[in-house]
Amino acid sequence: MLDRFNRKINYLRISVTDRCNLRCVYCMPDKGVKLLRHEEILSFEEISQVVKTGISLGIDKVRLTGGEPLVRKEITELVYMLSKIRGIKDFAMTTNGTFLEKFAQPLADAGLQRINISLDTLKPEIYKKITRCGDITNVFKGIEAANKAELLPIKINCVVKHSSIEEDAQQVAEFCKKNNLQVRFIHEMNLEKGNFSKVEGGDGGDCKICNRLRLTADGKIKPCLFNNLEFDIKDLGIEEAYKRAIESKPESGTINNYNKFSNIGG
Repeated sequence: MLDRFNRKINYLRISVTDRCNLRCVYCMPDKGVKLLRHEEILSFEEISQVVKTGISLGIDKVRLTGGEPLVRKEITELVYMLSKIRGIKDFAMTTNGTFLEKFAQPLADAGLQRINISLDTLKPEIYKKITRCGDITNVFKGIEAANKAELLPIKINCVVKHSSIEEDAQQVAEFCKKNNLQVRFIHEMNLEKGNFSKVEGGDGGDCKICNRLRLTADGKIKPCLFNNLEFDIKDLGIEEAYKRAIESKPESGTINNYNKFSNIGG
């Protein structure tokens, strides 16, 4: 699929839930998070059909996100269903890593190929402050389990406030170097203000080469993270929602005051 700016669109990021076990300060407020009703969230069968239709249109890269995807009940069943769809060349997940000790091997057995894990610091007290409730030891156990399950390469997503030369970021980079992990520095973003920049070590944030569409947990296909446009698969049908998203994908991001990172998956 080519959009009107001749970018090849082949990447679908799927938010499987708007729920998370953490409350990261750059992602959601401490309290008062408005959550989707259970009946609003796409079923596994609906997600599978969106992926199948996407593949028929040119999608070959799929990533599961959240919220936190591992809080979605029976998530390994969805991974298995999607892994059996012919045409997916790159099948990954982004997670905060706190449940990976339990899920890494079952995910690999179900067909997941690789994983990205969020880690902004190595300091337990700073991690707890950022996440408001998290235990960093669970992330380290999750990384070890992911490595053992060969969900490779393991990429570490490190959010930085100002620069990748910040002390915490550099410590994460050194940790990754010692443990054969790939680090990606993501500058803190703001959807409503339109603040975003290119990911260091990745392709995200570079509008000139953007190849992404996003599927929200309640069935909206979004052509751009930093844009209010979205097309409802339930109202339009899956193929029509795809086509409208491709046709209207903007040249670059602006602002998004419809979504939050907690319900769109970043």
